Amino acid sequence: MKFVDTHLERAWRTVGGEDGPAPHPLPREGQLLTLEQWHAVRDTWPTGLRTGVVLSNTVDVQSLAVDLPRLALVVLQFPKWTDGRAYSQARVLRQRLRYAGEIRATGDVLVDMMPLLHRCGVDAVVMRHDQSLDDAQRALRFFEGHYQGDAVEHRPMFRREVSA
Repeated sequence: MKFVDTHLERAWRTVGGEDGPAPHPLPREGQLLTLEQWHAVRDTWPTGLRTGVVLSNTVDVQSLAVDLPRLALVVLQFPKWTDGRAYSQARVLRQRLRYAGEIRATGDVLVDMMPLLHRCGVDAVVMRHDQSLDDAQRALRFFEGHYQGDAVEHRPMFRREVSA
C-alpha cells in the first residue's frame, strides 16, 4: 500500500481557488477533479490525459462505470472512521467494475483501517495527521491470510494452492 503525504504530493493537483472548485477546469495532466467538475467537462476532456476524481461516500460508483477507463485515480472519502460506505465503493470499483487504476482513501483514515482497506482494493491512503506511518505498515502485516476471498485474493482459502 502506498502512503501519500499531501505536503509532498506533486503528481495530483485539485482544481479551484479560494472560492471553491472551478466549475469548468482546463484540461491538464494530473488534475484531481470533483465529481461535479468531471461531469461538466467529461464530454470535451481529452482522452489519454491522466485524470482523477474525488467521490463523496454517498455516490453510487456504478454510475461512473463508463468513465473509469479514462480515470487514473479515484479518491474515496471517509468523513468519519465509523462510516464504512467508502469500503463498499472500493470493493465495487475493484471487483464488479474491474477498475485497475489507483483507489485512494482520504479523510478520517486510521491505522486500524489498513487491513480492511487493503482487502477492499484500496492501494493508497492519506492518513489522518495524528496517525503513525510505522504503525500503519505494521497493521498491514497483522494477518498472513484470510479464509474469505477479497479484492486482493479472489479465491477463498480452500480454493488456493497449498505449498509444502
